[in-house]
Amino acid sequence: MKRVLTIALGVAVFSGCNNSEKSQKDSDGSKIGTKDTTVTADNGPVAELSHTFSNVDPKLATSLQIIVADYLQTKNSLIDNSGHDAATGGKAMAEAISKLDKSLFTPEQKKIYEGIEGDLKENAEHIGKSGGDIAHQREHFSMMSEDVYDLVKAFGGGQILYHDRCPMANDQKGAMWLSETREVKNPYFGGKMNECVTVQEVIKK
Repeated sequence: MKRVLTIALGVAVFSGCNNSEKSQKDSDGSKIGTKDTTVTADNGPVAELSHTFSNVDPKLATSLQIIVADYLQTKNSLIDNSGHDAATGGKAMAEAISKLDKSLFTPEQKKIYEGIEGDLKENAEHIGKSGGDIAHQREHFSMMSEDVYDLVKAFGGGQILYHDRCPMANDQKGAMWLSETREVKNPYFGGKMNECVTVQEVIKK
């Protein structure tokens, strides 16, 4: 599947590998700008993005938010190096995808969702079946994160989410993830290797 990749409106990175611990103190999103398309990180602006659809059915929005919550559980389990808990999150996510009522989408929304759904569910299922192989889980998490990013960009996640990227992950090819906090904790390295992570965007709820 061709993933829909968006171009950042203006990416500002944290200042290299020496300053990240000093620059990640505020996780409440309180500095979000209202008059422009940026938020203020400790050392510069980061693009602030809104999701595409504002007319999502309330019941459908709740179902999508459950999927996002299961994704975040998986992410936090990888931060904690817990393959078992990551598997639990993956299984819950796959089940939530199966239960989602696609009849609540508009035709345009359904087309976008169905372009994401197959890969998203497949990666969640792989994570759910691989509790004893956290490296394999992280491989699928990197792909799943791109799908969840597309999902949130289209429909929102019910909360402010931070788009983070680690250039060292995925055999130094780089990989992204979404986080509910501004504080950086790298799921690809068990909460470590945070120094070179960049916060690329903030996605409004």
